[in-house]
Amino acid sequence: VQLQASGGGLVQDGGSLKLSCAASGRIVSSHRMAWFRQAPGKERDFVASITWNGRSAVYADSVKGRFTISRHNARNTVVYLQMNSLKPEDTAVYYCAIDVSYDGSYDYWGQGTQVTVSS
Repeated sequence: VQLQASGGGLVQDGGSLKLSCAASGRIVSSHRMAWFRQAPGKERDFVASITWNGRSAVYADSVKGRFTISRHNARNTVVYLQMNSLKPEDTAVYYCAIDVSYDGSYDYWGQGTQVTVSS
């Protein structure tokens, strides 16, 4: 399994960004995927997850109402994170991940994409 995250960048307070994570290998379309983030000096935190069919999503309280996770399962699977009303505290490296073992843990991770929100 390979995960490739992209879409990060520098945005002003209140702005928007859309992250993408392209997943390939095995049957990635059959597995839950998620976004996590890690700010400097802090632990990696859960942001959002989505079921294999895109019908159900879970969000961290800190991003509810501002971020939306979605996915497109076709020849390759792509998971998106639409981030609106961004705040400086959203600044972090964002990682996508996939749960291929169906045990609630995430087994494969992308390389991360930097999101910086300026005040």
